[in-house]
Amino acid sequence: MTKKQPSAQEGQGQDQKGLFSQLATFKAYFEQSKAEMRKVTWPTLKETKTTSIVVLAFVAVMVVFLGLVDLGFSKLIALILSA
Repeated sequence: MTKKQPSAQEGQGQDQKGLFSQLATFKAYFEQSKAEMRKVTWPTLKETKTTSIVVLAFVAVMVVFLGLVDLGFSKLIALILSA
């Protein structure tokens, strides 16, 4: 048995159903996203400031530490290569 090939009109109907289905899925995704965003517990301004200060302090400490380690290794390599 051979399969019947869809005519041009039948093919368009399936494409439109597919498009409407995709649009409905897209709309449902955004509605669900909006509902999830309402559930989020956002940090207060004080929490945000405190966390930012902690992160900046940690970055400053790491800059100093890694700078000293780099300087030490540079001196060590220079000492090894000059010998």
